[in-house]
Amino acid sequence: MTRQAIQFRIGNGYDIHRLVEGRNLIIGGVKLNHPDNLGLDGHSDADVLCHSIMDALLGALSLGDIGKYFPPCDEKWKNANSLFLLSKVIYLIRKDGWEINNIDSVLVAEKPKIMPHVKFMKRNISEILNIDENLIGIKATTNEKLGPEGRQEGISCHSVVLLLKK
Repeated sequence: MTRQAIQFRIGNGYDIHRLVEGRNLIIGGVKLNHPDNLGLDGHSDADVLCHSIMDALLGALSLGDIGKYFPPCDEKWKNANSLFLLSKVIYLIRKDGWEINNIDSVLVAEKPKIMPHVKFMKRNISEILNIDENLIGIKATTNEKLGPEGRQEGISCHSVVLLLKK
């Protein structure tokens, strides 16, 4: 029996980073002002939105996770711009003949307010991925003061992507 080629793949991604003093708060390639002057800690710029999207893209094709391609022990990626890293991941996806159908992400943070910045995040991501902004959903929510996000210890993001075979 011949197996028909799969025409679509779905992937999900998750990332969380601790909030610390002395770091910029970058989400979706946008520098935000945290009311307590906090930023996300990480080896790269710690952009949880880009990181969760990258993991969702890689997971959809069983290619591993971002740590495989951009390990935190490699100084080459120290303070790397996550939009640049995302451009490397989309190259891998397209090299295998896949295209993004859509992305849906949820950012979880008590502060700062995310929604005023979503249109800029969508623009940045759409430019890097070379897809229309209406294919990118970005929502924000609080964690109702529960968990590390609720205690304002960190910010997390969940992403889902649907890929189509070209």
